Amino acid sequence: MNKDQVKGRVEEAKGKVKEVTGNLLGDEKLELKGNLEKNVGKTKASFGDLKEDIKKTK
Repeated sequence: MNKDQVKGRVEEAKGKVKEVTGNLLGDEKLELKGNLEKNVGKTKASFGDLKEDIKKTK
């Protein structure tokens, strides 16, 4: 597991927590911010996964 995968999954988890908290509190800004952060984290994790796949093929 590389640092991009770890950072991405941590960011994804933090975003999910913010999204759910915003939903529960009725705070649309927090919910949107969490959703954005979650999706950025997913992208970073996917990039890290891709890097790992490339390493394995070499």
